[in-house]
Amino acid sequence: MKKSTIWRLGIVMGLSFLSLLYLQISYIEEMAKMRNEQFDESVKRALMAASKSVEAAEVDRWLREDISEADKRAWEQRSQGNSVVHTQRFQLISPDGVHSSIELKAVTKTPSELPRAMISRKHGAKTIPQTSRSMVDALKNRYLYQRALVDEVVWQMIYHASDKPIQERVNFKNLDRYLKSGLIDNGIDLQYHFKVIDHDGQEVYRCPDYNEEGGESSYSQPLFLNDPPARMSIVKVHFPGKRDYIFSSVSFMIPSMIFTFVLLITFIFTIYIIFRQKKLTEMKNDFINNMTHEFKTPISTISLAAQMLNDPAVGKSPAMFKHISNVINDETKRLRFQVEKVLQMSMFDRQKATLKMKELDVNELIKGVVNTFALKVERYNGKIDTELTAESPFVFADEMHITNVIFNLMDNAVKYKRPDVDLHLLVKTWNESGKLMIEVQDNGIGIKKEDLKKVFDKFYRVHTGNLHDVKGFGLGLAYVRKIIHDHKGTIRAESELSVGTRFIIALPLLKND
Repeated sequence: MKKSTIWRLGIVMGLSFLSLLYLQISYIEEMAKMRNEQFDESVKRALMAASKSVEAAEVDRWLREDISEADKRAWEQRSQGNSVVHTQRFQLISPDGVHSSIELKAVTKTPSELPRAMISRKHGAKTIPQTSRSMVDALKNRYLYQRALVDEVVWQMIYHASDKPIQERVNFKNLDRYLKSGLIDNGIDLQYHFKVIDHDGQEVYRCPDYNEEGGESSYSQPLFLNDPPARMSIVKVHFPGKRDYIFSSVSFMIPSMIFTFVLLITFIFTIYIIFRQKKLTEMKNDFINNMTHEFKTPISTISLAAQMLNDPAVGKSPAMFKHISNVINDETKRLRFQVEKVLQMSMFDRQKATLKMKELDVNELIKGVVNTFALKVERYNGKIDTELTAESPFVFADEMHITNVIFNLMDNAVKYKRPDVDLHLLVKTWNESGKLMIEVQDNGIGIKKEDLKKVFDKFYRVHTGNLHDVKGFGLGLAYVRKIIHDHKGTIRAESELSVGTRFIIALPLLKND
């Protein structure tokens, strides 16, 4: 699959997962908002019901307690002894379920006080209609009295009820019961706290277990809706568990959102693995192609030299024979060196390379490597300078692998030399903070900053525009880093384009106990 196709697939799938996640979050927000609105509406209905119950309780109290006994006696005094007092009892049921009653009385004349003419023989035919009219008048008097009495109570409530302190008008324990009943009737069974504030803004009551938690989202309701605005008292209610209550209604969506998020992370990780595997495959293919070219060159040279040895003229010229023999020997060494590099791959599958540690003088080791490598540098009209100033050059290390490390760094300098500038190599040693420092510096083409972090990766090779213009497997620097780390040392690279590169190695000094 092409890289661009993978990118397109990844973008489409990623956007799909993000869209799904966004829709789920939006759905949760809408559900929470709707649930909050339903909660607010239910609380408002409950408070309104409680307010009406408080008003009904006040009316009940006025009817039962505030009807003047003097008014009753005055009415009875106006009634004569020969009158009939009609009493009517009204049953009242208060909002808290308590039954009570009041009595309203009316007076009518007794039948014996009716005019004698109404029962005479002469007017006997008109007695029944007149008696009927008298009963109608009596009922009318009763109605008028009852209406006047109720009107008087209503007028007293209108003009005098709001003048009383709220403490005298409201039974706060009953108010608590009204609130609880109203909330339960509206489907809310949550702990709540309330307080009552009078018309001056002063707090006159709060429930015994009052707590400020959740008070930032409180609900207010006037206790007596018909009171003048300047004398209106309110009750404030808040719910400490409101947030949890709202969240519990949408909590079932949380696992779905988590699963979607996990799928998104898994998808991103999968895409990352695909790109990594694709990159590794490309690096291995690059390695195989370069290995083929690296092996072809010495093999073809050896084959050509062997054919020349079969020429009788070569046998007659000792100088030519010696030259061909040297060519075969050099190319054989080159081929062996390339094979050893390939075999070094097996080291990367192990946790640690097998090292033959011994006391080693790094200054002397570098001198030997420089002498051997000088011939190769001279082919490119280059030179090698050394500044071996380390006063304590002794380390505990594997001679073969440390030699290969120095050789690989110098070999890289030759491979990546600038064609228009003569090669110049500088190898330095010095001591620093109980460590032996080794530096290999060249004046080659340099390395870009984005490539500098990857030069120690296995199979990685800096792109130079032509896949095979620089021979190699991409294993040299990876091998160098592994060997240095196995010696408990560090290595870093510094480079500047068209100026050169330098590698700095730090190895722990040999401890003499």
